[in-house]
Amino acid sequence: MPEGPLQVGAPDPERETSPILDEDEMEDIEPAGPGGSCQFNGVVFRLGDYVLSGSELLRCETPGVWVREGELRTDRLGRS
Repeated sequence: MPEGPLQVGAPDPERETSPILDEDEMEDIEPAGPGGSCQFNGVVFRLGDYVLSGSELLRCETPGVWVREGELRTDRLGRS
């Protein structure tokens, strides 16, 4: 079983993907009530889930947006 966040690839413009924001852009987002989810290329993810889009680490946050967490060097994964 693979460890770490799921690699989802690049956003496909023909499939539903929740907005991807920087942490500082979250200040402008209205808080939502409990519940929610994010989508990436039509796949639903829960709040708090992490995915990799290329080397970019994204976190699903209320109210259903992806927040950039930074870059992850995938060339070092799986090596001891």
